[in-house]
Amino acid sequence: MAFNLNSYPVSYRSRYRAEPGSWTGEYLEKPHKTPEEEARLPEDEVRALADARNFYPDMPLISYTSQYGMSCFEGLKALPQKDGGLAIFRPDRNAARFFNSMQGLYMPPFPEGAFVEAVVEVVRRNAALGFRPAYRAAWEKDAFLNADSVYIRPFVLSEGGIGVSISREPWVVVAATTVSSYFSPGTPAALITDRIRATPKGTGWIKTAANYVVSALAKHEAAEQGFVECIFLDAAERKYVEEGSSCNAFFYLKSGELATPELGDTILPGITRASIIELARDRGVTVSERKIAIDEVLSEGRECFLSGTAAGAMPITEISYQGRKTVFNGGKEGEFTAEMRNTLKGIQYGALPDTKGWMVRVV
Repeated sequence: MAFNLNSYPVSYRSRYRAEPGSWTGEYLEKPHKTPEEEARLPEDEVRALADARNFYPDMPLISYTSQYGMSCFEGLKALPQKDGGLAIFRPDRNAARFFNSMQGLYMPPFPEGAFVEAVVEVVRRNAALGFRPAYRAAWEKDAFLNADSVYIRPFVLSEGGIGVSISREPWVVVAATTVSSYFSPGTPAALITDRIRATPKGTGWIKTAANYVVSALAKHEAAEQGFVECIFLDAAERKYVEEGSSCNAFFYLKSGELATPELGDTILPGITRASIIELARDRGVTVSERKIAIDEVLSEGRECFLSGTAAGAMPITEISYQGRKTVFNGGKEGEFTAEMRNTLKGIQYGALPDTKGWMVRVV
């Protein structure tokens, strides 16, 4: 996964104060040189710059976030456009989910308008300093599978605290960095993990940091066995598919139906998930948001893919479950999966018309 920890120099920070009951924000410009100068720096100086940008020494180390995982976050992208511009994919949807996540954690929610304004301005200010990827025509050869983009990470840090509690005066921080292909090269095979990601009445529907501990463990265990991804089953009956480690799951069945697990309190409402559903329905495909058993997937599945901001639409050509391996579409990416990915990426990178109004122009 090609995330770059050396974040861009400009970030945003806002703090909520119970009195007077409002948010106060600021843009921070951390130490930097030009991107060209930084590319020529020795490794020790690159690490020093990364430390200067990634640490916020005036924020508490001991907090409800660091001690108990009381935090939530978002991930969204700004993508270089074929005409030379830069645009963010559906930030209003991330703003709404961030608002809902904070409410779900009983935090004062960050206003949706302020969220969109902050992510746009962080990208714009960094781009003005030269920190942005340039569009490359070569990306079109593999339908943008290995294209670069700006990854935007809004997240919550709580006020100082010790003792299990909720956050009443949190910070919201928006940082940005570069990202390219999400999955490592190799056979796109997934393992059905025996771990449980989320339980009913829990926090599975919230994009909270705490959810990702189990996901990280399960994905690590899958990788040790040679798989690029893991897939979770439900906690109650252990038979219905839920999610990947950080992705929603789709199954294109032999009947021509596109099935994806229905939303509930154990499923994260993905923005890419919603976009793919809309694109598929535009093409006359029957899309079902429902419970789908792993046995149905293995017997009736024609294609399988995972969706997410970082993953896009990533094909899964093999699934292993209880010692059995099922191969989809002869071990090759299916036509429908490729069509969904190519259409989505084409819109995001400006190679196809944005008839949905999904892209918010930055420059």
